[in-house]
Amino acid sequence: MSTQKLLIAFDGSPNAQSAIDAAADLFPGSEAIVFYARQPVEAFAAHLQGHPLIEELKGLDAAALDSSEQVAAEGARRARDRGLDATPMVASSLSTASEAIIDAAEEHDATLIVLGSRGLRGVTATLLGSTSTNVLHHATRPTLVIPSDAVAAARRESRRA
Repeated sequence: MSTQKLLIAFDGSPNAQSAIDAAADLFPGSEAIVFYARQPVEAFAAHLQGHPLIEELKGLDAAALDSSEQVAAEGARRARDRGLDATPMVASSLSTASEAIIDAAEEHDATLIVLGSRGLRGVTATLLGSTSTNVLHHATRPTLVIPSDAVAAARRESRRA
């Protein structure tokens, strides 16, 4: 049995699914926290403080938390199906996803942070930000970024062009 403790960032996307699959192949039997970072809905509506709409947002946020827990559970199920000893975890934070991932890795003493890559480049990556790039540049723990098959194929094709 491996002594690796993985923190796998998971948002339900095909890229995150590929990251789980690759981590299971590379580190069979490892302990894994399948981590979903979410921002509370109220964080987007700070300017509404005191407004009656904030109560409606709290209900929406509770539903979003339920959905987030389902996403994390789906990822943990996928990881267990592939032989990892996986536990789902959701964090609600006003910080960015990359900050939440780094903080969770520290808090849980992860041996390795694993995340997928969406393959954003150029202006799109600049405008939307890149969670994987931010984690790579700011993490204090080893980090593995895994491109999905589709992202890897697109990168190969762009190099040939």
